[in-house]
Amino acid sequence: MGATSEMHIALRAEEMATMYEPTFTKKEAVQTGVELVKNLLESGTVDKMQFMANLCRLKEVVNSADSEMRKHLPQEKSNVWGVEFTPVNGGNTINYADDEIYQQLKADLDARADLLKLAQSQTIIDAYGNDVPKVSTTPRKSSITIKF
Repeated sequence: MGATSEMHIALRAEEMATMYEPTFTKKEAVQTGVELVKNLLESGTVDKMQFMANLCRLKEVVNSADSEMRKHLPQEKSNVWGVEFTPVNGGNTINYADDEIYQQLKADLDARADLLKLAQSQTIIDAYGNDVPKVSTTPRKSSITIKF
């Protein structure tokens, strides 16, 4: 990375540190984002697909900066400019799969789920001779996948 690029990044970091007033709330942040898009669409001066492409890039820059910065924060509760920082101990996760009974029940549930999926398109009888019912479905929200 050249000197010009490093200077640009340093200037952006300073700009990020002072971008918003300490009184700028989460609700105002959300509203600012909504208004930014409304103004963009009303003005028509920027291509919405190009704007979205750059917005996706910016989001990745901010997400990676957030993730990296979290590694350097103190592990004590703090409140800075109305933003509360509370460290949380990750704790432990129980390894249910270590239990043989759990493994068998999980395998049975997975097998039943497969039967219920198949019953959506055809008549199925389970290992006990029972008809597998066609259960209801819940639609998922449609979305647009973005990759770069």
